[in-house]
Amino acid sequence: MSDLRALVAQDTLATYPEGDFWPLKASKRGELIVIDWYKQMAIEGRIYQVRAGTITTPLVGDVVITDTAAEMAIDALTTTATVIPVYLNIAVRLGTGTLHEYAVKSVAATQTAVGSTGFTPLNLLLGGGAADATLYQARVAAAGGVTVAAEVATTTRRHWAFSSPVAVGAGNTVTTQEWTPRVPPIIAGVGSAYVQIAATTTGPSYYAAADFIAIPTVNIS
Repeated sequence: MSDLRALVAQDTLATYPEGDFWPLKASKRGELIVIDWYKQMAIEGRIYQVRAGTITTPLVGDVVITDTAAEMAIDALTTTATVIPVYLNIAVRLGTGTLHEYAVKSVAATQTAVGSTGFTPLNLLLGGGAADATLYQARVAAAGGVTVAAEVATTTRRHWAFSSPVAVGAGNTVTTQEWTPRVPPIIAGVGSAYVQIAATTTGPSYYAAADFIAIPTVNIS
């Protein structure tokens, strides 16, 4: 039987050139060290954030979830671009409305500029480069101001949802909601991931942040 061994490094941290063979990283006990894939994407400057609301100026959601209306959206604009949503945080500042409903969905069509404001995604690698605006775009708006494709059961994916079934008004316990998908949706090619935030009577005021990986489609296919 052949002797299958690999040269490992335990204490040396270095940057190695492309195309060369270098030691693997291992612990003192010999376990191979493999970095979490999401952390690797962040180190490479591939994870971006879209946010809504600043300091004491929250956004106000829609009055009931409405078809084609969203609060946030992230697009892959061409077949060469892929978007992978990986995290969402919604912090409700004032939830006086009733019957709160929040959702994350995706569809193979991009959102439009009607009633919404373009948002330049923030690279989670501080000092990292901006997302290529020819490949990716994001929009944020209050009260369902981001226009997205109509929801159809045969084409629109539903990834996460929250609802408060009791009309408890100002006494509701909606504070913070998070979405951390075990298997995130993959928007490979032209498509959009979007967030809907709404309540009956009065839309909730909130702060939100959505993180996504921007990666060339060729890297996943």
